[in-house]
Amino acid sequence: MLAYFYWDPPREMFPFVLPLLGRPILWYGFFFALGFFCGYWILRKELKRTYDPTKARLLADRITLFIILGTVIGARLGDLLFYQNISGYLHDPFGAVKVWEGGLASHGGAVGVAVALYILSKWPKKGVPTLSWLAILDLVVGPTALVGCFIRIGNFINQEILGRATTLPWAVVFGHPADGSWPTPRHPVQLYEALIYFCTFILLMWGVPKWKKQGKMTGLFLLLVFGSRFFIEFLKEEQSALLPASFPLMMGQLLSLPFVLWGAYLFFRRTK
Repeated sequence: MLAYFYWDPPREMFPFVLPLLGRPILWYGFFFALGFFCGYWILRKELKRTYDPTKARLLADRITLFIILGTVIGARLGDLLFYQNISGYLHDPFGAVKVWEGGLASHGGAVGVAVALYILSKWPKKGVPTLSWLAILDLVVGPTALVGCFIRIGNFINQEILGRATTLPWAVVFGHPADGSWPTPRHPVQLYEALIYFCTFILLMWGVPKWKKQGKMTGLFLLLVFGSRFFIEFLKEEQSALLPASFPLMMGQLLSLPFVLWGAYLFFRRTK
C-alpha cells in the first residue's frame, strides 16, 4: 500500500491560450481571482449591515480596488527584495514586473495591503463613508483570510511552495515540482496553510464577537495567520536565495515575526 498521494495535474485550466494575450488560464490565477471575488461579496454583505446598499457597494468597490493593487505590488516587491537575487534583473528590468510568471510573496502583499488601505483612509471620498485605517483593516481581515486560503490551493495545484520530505501517510509526491527537484513524498504545506486560513476566516466572521475596540480583529488575524505561518515554515523548503544554509531561521519566519508582534500589540493594547 502506497504511503503517499501522487499529484501532477496540468497547470492550465484549458488546453488553449487566450486570444490576444497568447497565454492560457492557469489554475493559480483562477483561484487568485476567485478568492478576491468571494472576498468582495462577503465584504459588501458585511457593509450592508451598517450602510445603505449604494454606500456599501461604493465602499466595497473602493476597498477591493486598493486591496488588489496593494496585494500585487507589495507581493511582487516582497519577492524581489527577500527571495530573489535582484541583480539578475539588471539585464532584464521588465522581468521584475512580470507577475504573471510567478514570484509573489505573501508578506510583501500584507504590507502592500496595509499601506494601500492607509492611503485609502486618507483619500477624498465623495459619496463614500469615511472610515479610519484600523476600522477598514478590521472589516477586511475576515475576507482576506479566505483569499489566502484560495491562493494556497492555487499554489498546491501549481506544485510550488514545497514542503520538506516526509514519510507521513498523507505525504504528497508532486510530479513536476516548480523548483525542478526530484519528485519525493513531501508535506503538503500549501494545504496546511489553506486549512488554517479557512478556519481563521470562519473564526473571524462568526466565531468571535465584533469587538468595538478598533484593531482587535486585525490583531487576532495577524496572530493566527503569521503565528501559524512561523511554525509551518519549519516544514517548508527554503525559498529565499539570500539566506545562508546555516542560518537557524527561514526567511518566511523572519518576515512573520514583525506581524506577530504587531498583532499582539493590537490585540492586547489598552485604550482609554
